[in-house]
Amino acid sequence: MAILRGGRRIGNFDIRGGISREDINGVYDINRDKRLRQRAGTENTIGRFISNVSQGEGFARPTRYLIRIFLPPKLNLGSFGTNLIEDGPPPTQLRDTYTTVEMTRNVAMMCNKITMPSRDINTNEHITYGPKRLMPYAYSYPGTIEATFYGDKFLRQRQFWENWQNQIFDGASHNMKYYNDYIGTMDILQLGAYDAEADRDRVVYGVRLFEVYPQTIGSIEYSYDATDQIVNVPISINFRTWENLTSGQINKATIGSSIGKVPEIVPSKDFGIFSGILNKLPAPLKRAGRDVVNQVRRSLPIGRVTGGRVFPPFL
Repeated sequence: MAILRGGRRIGNFDIRGGISREDINGVYDINRDKRLRQRAGTENTIGRFISNVSQGEGFARPTRYLIRIFLPPKLNLGSFGTNLIEDGPPPTQLRDTYTTVEMTRNVAMMCNKITMPSRDINTNEHITYGPKRLMPYAYSYPGTIEATFYGDKFLRQRQFWENWQNQIFDGASHNMKYYNDYIGTMDILQLGAYDAEADRDRVVYGVRLFEVYPQTIGSIEYSYDATDQIVNVPISINFRTWENLTSGQINKATIGSSIGKVPEIVPSKDFGIFSGILNKLPAPLKRAGRDVVNQVRRSLPIGRVTGGRVFPPFL
């Protein structure tokens, strides 16, 4: 509440000022305000929690991920988009035919859901005296992860996994082929944005799955009431082991810095050549003077040309 308030209209400008209780206590004098010089207390539960979040540069998001598929060197799945018949024979050659390498990148990009694999420590009960102990004797992996991929109009993403499965067995003789000839690797990468790089995503954590091959190609349900929905291709992928890419610094994958950036409070924009004069005035006059300068900057035509600067050499 103001103790003294007044104003006068000069031309097109309405200049008003007043003295409030805060002005008397010096709140608007930043250099003398004790509250602005106080440090936030971090020795409490909320402060320690925020500090730990800051050290980790925020939280990981389940929507920021990427997968990479590496086929075995001898595996060539052919091209994708050919041998599709339109209005009877002969088969029509599509313009957007993908090679194996191009289709591998396409499938990785179309992955809309995948599971980061787990790892277990296998234990047995052991009792010598007293309560039992669960003693580790081995470690194991689940061996299978579930993934889902968007399907384009030609369902080339499903065809990709079908062709890979065709390299596991011979459909004519029903014989199984050599294991090392059809297993590949796969990376599952957690991404994080960096302010210093224009909010671009970088790899902050990743695992590499070894001895990968598709075990199950899931079914697709069709329905007339599924209007405007996208077909999802479910795939069960087998693997034997996985390795942490970031702890081993493989392929230049790095984790985030250990200490987060500390926010810095900066003063408001200066008023150019008038700042020295305004800062020497009492708080009520200082505030009224700044209001006048801001009104001039918004009203004068030259401000529209110079982006709000009244006198370009000074402001």
